[in-house]
Amino acid sequence: MKKLLLLLYIIMCTSVFAQHTEVQNRPYADLRQFHFGVLVGAHTQDVELNNVGPQLITFDDGTQQEQIISCDQDAYDLGFHVGVLGETRLNNNFALRVAPTLYFGNKRLRFINHSEKTPEGTLKKELQDMKSIYVAAPVELIAASNRLNNARPYVMAGINPMLNLTSKDNEFLRFKPYDCYAEIGLGCDCYLPFFKLRPELKFMFSLIDALDHKHPETLKDINMRKYATSVSGVQTKMIALTFYFE
Repeated sequence: MKKLLLLLYIIMCTSVFAQHTEVQNRPYADLRQFHFGVLVGAHTQDVELNNVGPQLITFDDGTQQEQIISCDQDAYDLGFHVGVLGETRLNNNFALRVAPTLYFGNKRLRFINHSEKTPEGTLKKELQDMKSIYVAAPVELIAASNRLNNARPYVMAGINPMLNLTSKDNEFLRFKPYDCYAEIGLGCDCYLPFFKLRPELKFMFSLIDALDHKHPETLKDINMRKYATSVSGVQTKMIALTFYFE
């Protein structure tokens, strides 16, 4: 036991000594009032769908039938995002960041009609690929610890309004041309000899119902309307891994 404690003590002393003797890269980087840089990263887009359950469908000949159509996300595709950032120093531990960003991604939705079958005897399914390009302008508050040699961990939170540039009229579901996310995340400033690298993992949750509820009325194909009305609400989410270069 004593040998174990002695070993731990030696390891701690060595760690402390190393911390005091390590040369700091870019020691004055955080003292500037303003920081500018670029960002690049990857993300996944998630959708939480509220299904309406049984609904009364009216066909072209005027007949009606109760059908159940469910919708879920069929797969998760990896998207990417790029942008620029501007950051202002509030004090030694807090900073405010604005990072205009373009998000390129895709959502894959699957509709299952539990009341209709194909000639093969399986339930009828429809798929929808929702390719998206979002223009985002997040405003984020960063709370960082004191610098430890060439690393400085932090947590962040913010609000991220987004504009959807790719909404289409001929899809089963259409989302609103805007969205707004609450963000939380964590990261670490890594001070390299020539620049500062900041890897960050961020979770984003939509604050609004993103579904365009007027869209079913604009569809001319009556067979598409039953799929468009099978969902009563949508909440979008994202998980993003971003690398900031300053």
